[in-house]
Parts: sequence; structure tokens; C-alpha cells
Amino acid sequence: MILLFQKNRFSLFYKSLCCSVIIFCTFYVTATLADEYRPAYLELKQKSAEKYTVLWKVPIKGNGRKSNVHVELSKDVKQISKTRKSVIAGAVIKRWSIQRTGGLTGSNIHIQGLDKTSTDVLVRIERLDGTTETARLNASHTSFTIKGTPQFWQVAKTYLVFGVEHILEGFDHLLFVACLIFIAGSWRRILITITGFTVAHSITLTLAALEFIQIAIPPIEAVIALSIVFLAREIALDRRDTLTWKYPIAISASFGLLHGFGFASALSEIGLPQTEIPAALLAFNIGVEIGQLLFVATVMIFARFIMLVFKNNKSDLLVRVQTPAAYFVGCITMYWTIQRVTGFWI
Repeated sequence: MILLFQKNRFSLFYKSLCCSVIIFCTFYVTATLADEYRPAYLELKQKSAEKYTVLWKVPIKGNGRKSNVHVELSKDVKQISKTRKSVIAGAVIKRWSIQRTGGLTGSNIHIQGLDKTSTDVLVRIERLDGTTETARLNASHTSFTIKGTPQFWQVAKTYLVFGVEHILEGFDHLLFVACLIFIAGSWRRILITITGFTVAHSITLTLAALEFIQIAIPPIEAVIALSIVFLAREIALDRRDTLTWKYPIAISASFGLLHGFGFASALSEIGLPQTEIPAALLAFNIGVEIGQLLFVATVMIFARFIMLVFKNNKSDLLVRVQTPAAYFVGCITMYWTIQRVTGFWI
């Protein structure tokens, strides 16, 4: 095997870098409890010309504390019911009703304390006619003025940014891609493998987002973690005659279908605006692909840099790094799998 790697200096350092990326991702994700991108969520649903119901969901962090953020509406918005509080699926949920003369168009929504946290807030307003308006708030943009019927480019921008952020903060997805890159090895095989993953998850993302297919998300998330366990095992065994090593596109496309349902679950957090469904869905999908390409490009650029820095071919480097990295990834992702399976009954 060492002689095989000596024939391709770039492959050695490229794969060694991928091992480093895999370890970095697992350390980072472990520090954040392998939690996928979970923003706070504010939904205002119109019930009559002037009345709305409010749903305010704040995720509970790994330390058991929820983000210290609160909703502030315009002064002329009146609360007309008591606040009902519950804790469901790792989030604190509050519900109440409000009223404003003439409706909420032109009113302001402010998230108090958002400038002091790293939490994003997804805002969704649903009207009686089925149209929706969405916005993404963060530490640098804590307020939002309800404009009425959303504009095409406003919808596209919101969902595009959300897609990029979701994939870059979805470390389980990135770790899966890193393992695929390692197994693929060469530029041509990497391109084919990632293309298969992209096409596959785009199909299920679209079908799930449009509700043609409905599957329970917790089992999907568990299988996504298990898919990384599978790839880690393949890397540890290093048997080049298996289907995974010979045709990595078969594995990337198969598991890509499952990852697409995971992306769709994130999209369901804010839903799709009824008047701009194609724009929102396309923008989110493009955002996911942009984030994925940024990750792959970063790995390739650093691989090239390392190849230039280390001019001598140190063939034993990969041998020392590959197996420990694979076992490390396998242990961490197996923990994620067990954690997500046990969550079925919590």
C-alpha cells in the first residue's frame, strides 16, 4: 500500500489533509454536542383581519440553557391572551395571541438580546390568503419590518443565505463529505462522487419540501450519523476491492437520498412562502450547494498548499494517520447514532 501512495505524492498529502479535516470536524462537533443548525423560530399566523397567533420557539443548548432572547413587537400591538409555555423536543415553546388595528403590515419585530448571542432567529408571517413572509435575524440584524407581500429577490436572498449557513454548520453532513473525498482520492473520482451526492440529496430535498414524501426526521438523522460510521469503517479496513472504494458514487448517491431529508427538515423550520415556492426552494438548494462547494474547495486548496510545502514524499504519514482518524470518527459518530436513537423515546 505504501508503494501505491508513493506513486502519487498529491494523493498522500491530500488524503492526510482529509484525515485532519475529519478530526477537526469531529472535535468541533463534539464540542457543540453534534447539534445541527438550530435557530430560534418566530411564527405569526393570521386568524382574522387584525388578530394573529404567535409561536416562539427557542432551542435549548447543550448546557441545558435556552438562549436569552425575547420578542418585542411594536407598541400598538396588543397581547390578547395569556402566554402558554411548554418544553418539546429540546426547545422552549411559547404561544400567545396578539391584535393590531389594520394588521401587522408596517409593524416592527425586534429580538431583544439577539445582539449578545450567536443564535439566529427565523421569522415567518403567514396570512389568511396563504401568502407568507420570512426573514432571518442575527446579532448584526436584530429587527425586521413587516413589508406585506414578499418580493422575489427578498425571498431568494433569505433562503440562499439560510441554505449556505445550514450546510456550513451541519457538521455531520460536512464530515460525511470529508470521508467521501478521502475514499474517492483523485480529482476525477471526487467530482463524480460529490456530483452523485448532490443530485441525490437535491431530489429528496425537493420531494420532501413539497410534501410529496413525508418521513419522520429523527430516524433519518440517526441513519445520517450511521452513514458516517459506515464510511469510517471502510476507511479503517482499507479494503480497496469493496463497492465503496471501487464505486464511491454508489455510496454517495444512496446515502445522499437520506441526507436530502435532513436538509428538508431544516427548511421546514421556516416553511416555504406560498407565492414564491420555486424561488425559495431553488435558492435554498443552491445555498446548500454553495456551502458544500466552499467546503470541498477549501480542502482542495489546503491540500495543494501542503503538497507544495512538503516537497519530500513522506509515505508513512498516511499510514500513521488514517487508521486512528477512522476509529476516532467511528466512535464519535456511533455516539451520535445512539444519542439520536435514544431520542426517539424522549
